[in-house]
Amino acid sequence: MLTINLAEENLNLLFDEDPLKDIFHHDNTEEYLDAVGKVSQAVKRFLDTNKKPFSGVSPAQLRPLFANVDLDSPLMDYRALLNEVELLYTSHAVSFHHPEYIAHLNCPLVIPAIAAEVMISSINSSLDTWDQSAGGTLMEQKLIEWTCKEIGYAKESDGIFTSGGTQSNLMGLLLARDHFSLTHLQHNIKLNGLPPEASRFRIFVSEMAHFSIQKNASLLGLGEKSVIKIKTDRSFRMNSILLEDAIRQELAAGNIPIAVVGTAGTTDFGNIDPLKEIGRLTAKYNLWYHVDAAYGCGLLLTSKYRSLINGIELAHSVTVDYHKSFFQPVSSGAFLVKDRTLFNLITHHADYLNPKDHDHDGLPNQVNKSIQTTRRFDALKLWFTLRLMGKVKLGGYFETIIQTAADIAALLQADPAFELMNESDISALVFRYNPRNSSADLCKMNQFIKKSMFNGGEALVAGTKINKAFYLKFTLLNPLTTVDHVKNIFKIIKQHGNEYLQFNKTTADFRRN
Repeated sequence: MLTINLAEENLNLLFDEDPLKDIFHHDNTEEYLDAVGKVSQAVKRFLDTNKKPFSGVSPAQLRPLFANVDLDSPLMDYRALLNEVELLYTSHAVSFHHPEYIAHLNCPLVIPAIAAEVMISSINSSLDTWDQSAGGTLMEQKLIEWTCKEIGYAKESDGIFTSGGTQSNLMGLLLARDHFSLTHLQHNIKLNGLPPEASRFRIFVSEMAHFSIQKNASLLGLGEKSVIKIKTDRSFRMNSILLEDAIRQELAAGNIPIAVVGTAGTTDFGNIDPLKEIGRLTAKYNLWYHVDAAYGCGLLLTSKYRSLINGIELAHSVTVDYHKSFFQPVSSGAFLVKDRTLFNLITHHADYLNPKDHDHDGLPNQVNKSIQTTRRFDALKLWFTLRLMGKVKLGGYFETIIQTAADIAALLQADPAFELMNESDISALVFRYNPRNSSADLCKMNQFIKKSMFNGGEALVAGTKINKAFYLKFTLLNPLTTVDHVKNIFKIIKQHGNEYLQFNKTTADFRRN
């Protein structure tokens, strides 16, 4: 009895006499508001104290701080918890909102979408079935309908929110594979697995397409060998003449072309494949046409640059990433199809979740269209954003980004210390520091610059390889980033570049002596 009483006493101490105080419910609103308020203040401290994009911390420096964390011993209160989280995380979190963060495809966030995150997490709807989400289902469907209309699809179109571009591209290739097999081979992959001919299936992409195409082809059992990369033109866009040549070559070799993936906004260059011409070729050869517009979907918002993605409406399926180009928090993507009946290829019914009689009763179960089951109500973020801000305001942000990128490209071209590789349709610029009369190894020097900038954290840029040579890369997705911000980044790049040159000169002089 004494043991039992001690155990109960310990539990009461652990839970402050109320073992249910931490559970979200209708009688616990004060605890909820207090917790959310304290976290909001911690986010404010993150904004107030992180004055540069990154602290420069290394894994070796940060990892030892985790050694003393005992996950089996709860902390006393939110103050202790937030102190720990600030030490381990927020003090070193990369600040995507900072105007001198121009590295990867990470956008700053609009505040209505952040506010929606609080509601999404708190109410915790699951968007797989109507009986778990109700109005949330209809809000998601309304946003899908709106996006399809912006693409240029007719009423027969449909879609589903996804975790992002990789998942959406996976769904595009999945439907392409299964549709071809069912239509041309009378073989149902969903029921019978891959047909013998699957080893000869071929998918055509630009050599600058996203890596997820190869990854997804592997996951789908087609192998990376099924992906045929097409050379780009001088502007790093898919060469449609070479595309048709490749299709004919694969046919002549006895292989089976099933799909072409066009890219509307390549990761490295922000350029757009010739979507209309690709659409013509896919129609000619009766191939599935998927457009990866994870980056370029922001062009749907702007009337000034919308024509850049004309031809996207020809695609059987489209990937969009709201969390890249609509200023939404991760995750927020979507997969759209021109013909909603194509989702039948992946629909499965479970009596405990989405029985067939729900279809007859008109209950809209989104799980019928998704490769996920449980899904967050990510659509609410976009709902908040469009209803408070509207398409025109978002489009204005995207137009600002494109114009800033064009201005920066002009500066890079005018500066003899830089070598610009491309003019971007959107906002990605690939270049390298290459001062005159320098005999330095350009790849090593620019790698040194990127690493030094990351370690310093004062400004962050990305890097990539073109024809095996290393280049720096700007990805502008922040309408707050100005030409003056980037001029400062130029100074930092030159400073680190000159450090590299001086170090090499000193080393060479030392060796000669």
